[in-house]
Amino acid sequence: MTILLRPLAILLSLLLAIMPVMSAQAGMVGNSDLLANSAHQQTRDSLQQLLDRQDAQQQLQALGVSPEWARDRVAHLSDSELARLNQGIDQLEAGGSSVLGVLLIIFIVFIITDAIGATDVFSFVHPVR
Repeated sequence: MTILLRPLAILLSLLLAIMPVMSAQAGMVGNSDLLANSAHQQTRDSLQQLLDRQDAQQQLQALGVSPEWARDRVAHLSDSELARLNQGIDQLEAGGSSVLGVLLIIFIVFIITDAIGATDVFSFVHPVR
């Protein structure tokens, strides 16, 4: 038993010596940060619910965008893109045209991301270099 303890102790000592030392980062999280994260998640969830609607999926297919791809893209939108979409949604009128308006805003975001080279969805949009 003692024969195994010595190599084990040496091995553990070596592992502890080469283990990187990680420092902990702590800080205060403000209420505004928490509210902003919550608002972004609510916007993302409402967009996902909108994309689950049958009329929205038909409109996306008419524009040449796969509904699955659109759901995946909405899930990966940055905070600034979500804020831009949320601002566009807030400006829409209540009623039947809101679905078309939101889809149009999403389509425009896709075109912008194609133009900056982040995606390659539409062949008619050439990225700016």
